[in-house]
Formats: sequence, structure tokens, C-alpha cells
Amino acid sequence: MSITSASRRAGAAALPILRRIGGAFRRPFSSEPDPASSPGYHVAGGPSFMRGAVFWEPGRPLTLEDFRMPRPKAGELLIKTKACGVCHSDLHVLKGELPFSSPCVVGHEITGEVVDHGTHTPAEIINRFPVGSHVVGAFIMPCGNCFYCVKGQEDLCESFFAYNRAKGTLYDGQTRLFLRSNGKPVYMYSMGGLAEYCVVPANALAVLPNSLPYTESAILGCAVFTAYGALRHAAEMRAGDSVAVIGVGGVGSSCLQIAKAFGASEVIAVDVLDEKLQNARTLGATHTVNAAKEDAVENIKEITDGRGVDVAVEALGKALTFSQCAKSVRDGGKAVMIGLAATNVMGEVDITRLVRRQVKIIGSYGARARQDLPQIVKLAESGAFNLKNTISRKCKFEEANSAYEDLDRGKIVGRAVVEIMS
Repeated sequence: MSITSASRRAGAAALPILRRIGGAFRRPFSSEPDPASSPGYHVAGGPSFMRGAVFWEPGRPLTLEDFRMPRPKAGELLIKTKACGVCHSDLHVLKGELPFSSPCVVGHEITGEVVDHGTHTPAEIINRFPVGSHVVGAFIMPCGNCFYCVKGQEDLCESFFAYNRAKGTLYDGQTRLFLRSNGKPVYMYSMGGLAEYCVVPANALAVLPNSLPYTESAILGCAVFTAYGALRHAAEMRAGDSVAVIGVGGVGSSCLQIAKAFGASEVIAVDVLDEKLQNARTLGATHTVNAAKEDAVENIKEITDGRGVDVAVEALGKALTFSQCAKSVRDGGKAVMIGLAATNVMGEVDITRLVRRQVKIIGSYGARARQDLPQIVKLAESGAFNLKNTISRKCKFEEANSAYEDLDRGKIVGRAVVEIMS
């Protein structure tokens, strides 16, 4: 199923995956006039408008709409989007399982080309990202100035959560997206990457070497970024550790590769689909467990001489897999939870074992863009990631609805990527 055009929107049938689970989540924008909303802005004689995929509400398909060309402000860059990954986080928003402001443009895993800098952007940023640079963007876009950013914990950036995740804006309280027809604002999930152009704060970008392709490298900014943060920072993984990954889709597959790159002695992939487990072998898994056919916890313990793994990662966001993850680690081990769940889903843990056996349960949302994203790019350039095998589908801009539908049905083995502009 393709994205519905604006002219066909009224009569379009809703996607099966977009059934209504909750109402849209709306907050008013600032009432102050914003120069970014004014028509007429264009880049180097190029177009003054672009297309973007708009999510309106659960039960209604994405539609391709014309937008005024988004205008970057100080410290921000305008990116010509080349590719955007299809992530479960977007799917949670599309299904109404995670509240987010609407209408909005989803998509938060992008690569692209720098085409402009915001007025008054510091010279050092312009020099680091000159026009024409290839870049990759991280979904956590740190402000660089808040309490947590100053402490080096950019993955907890106050501004990102207070403005982008809570309101769908950038850090001046304004979006950069306005419909061409009437100038009405549209919210941004991260940078709103499912569009032909997007505005990204410089703190969330890293240069992408010419040796790395746009499409496959899009996953570096979320799937790999999340895996890197989980194993480097949350788990503090060391060479020789045994690692289990529960759920080996896009993010879980990246965890397998990060664990291998960091020198894990055993990498155990757990899923319910044999196809995903077969692919996991190509990405570094030394053992696989089909949790639909076998007891996942017992098998993990059997592989590790009855103790459990040093590090277990849960990449699905389900109560069952949360429990499996906590039970799979050895005494003193670390269970790292990275899968987002629908609102109010609760996980259970054996409190006495947690206390007596020093089990550590840690949440991890992502990595730290300024320090980690360049390192992730270097790992990719070194060949540590099999980006080709991680990407299981490439689709056109107009096919994004179908990609999200298949993601919901478990039909995407690794990661799907939308190729937006040539």
C-alpha cells in the first residue's frame, strides 16, 4: 500500500495497522510569530517547497503533503534527506500506543546532504559541516547546554525530552514544518525525517564518509546508536563477556554486531522467527534460541554452564521479554532494557533475587550524539557492521505505509529503509 496523496486523502481507506487505540495528542504551539513559517525561503535557487509524509491520527493513513521549505535557525542545518529508517518507535506513534503531538512527520533515522546553515550559526559548525557534506543524524538531538548535556549524559538531554518528545518542536518551542497550502504548523518526531528535507541541530550530526552508502548508513542514527549506548554505557560491556539479545529485529540485530565488535565470547540471539535467527548468525550470533519452541531462559543458562549471561538486552518492549531478560543474567549480571512499550505496560522482577544476587536492571534509550556518533561511523567504516545484511528492505517514499504495515506484522527481518531522494 502506498502513501495516499493529498488529493485522495478524503476517500482513502485506513491502514489495517493504524487502528484507533487512543486519541491524538495535541499541544498548542507558541503564539508568537515565527519567521521560519514565512513562504519564499529556498536554497541556492532551488525549490521553495518540499514533500513530507504526515501522520494525522491513529486509524488514518500517512499522506504526502507539500510543505514550505523548512528553514534552519542558529546552530541548525538544512539537510536534503537521502534515506530514512523505518523504526518501531514510529510505529508506536502511528498506532497511538505512545502519545505524541499531531499532525506530525515521523522518521528519526536519516542520512543526507547539507544544503544550508541557519543564520548566525557559529563558524566552527559551518566549517565542520560545509554545504555538500554527507551526514548521518542521531535521533536524540542534544541541546548541549542543559544539566545533563554538561555532565556528558546527552542521552538524558532535558531540552530534547521537554520540547521534542513532549511537544514535537525544536528547542525554541517552534516546529520547522509548515504546510504549503495554508501555513499551518506540523510537529516533528526528532527531526521529522520522513520528508525530502529536514532541519537537524548540529549537535545531532556526524560526517558520513563517502565510502559509506546513504541508504544502509541510515540505521546508524537509531538502530546502531541505540545498541551502542546499551552496550557501551548501560552495560559497560567488556571483551570476553557473554551477551544475550532478546528480539533480533533492526535494533536487536545491531546489538549482536556491537557485542561482536566489542569482543563478546558468546552472542546468543533469541527470537520467535527462524528467519530472523538465521540472519542473526550472519551478524555475529554464536547461538540462537527460538523462544516459541524452547524455553529461552533455560537455553541461555544451558549455553552458559548454568549461570546465565553477563549481559542480556531486551529489544522488544514486552512484559514477557522483560521478565526473560531479567532471568537470563548471571548473579551480578546486567539486564539492559531498550525496547519501548505501549503506555502503562509493566514488567515484573523477582525482588529477592535482585537484592541477594546483585542483578542490575538498567534502562537505556540511546547513546550520546557528540561523542558516540562519530565513533559509530568509524566502526561502520572499519567494516565492524554488516550494514547490507541488516537492511532487509529498501522502499520508495510512496511505499512507507506498506513498510510500517509489514513491520507491525513481523514481516521485516531486519530493518526497512525508505529511499527519499537521489
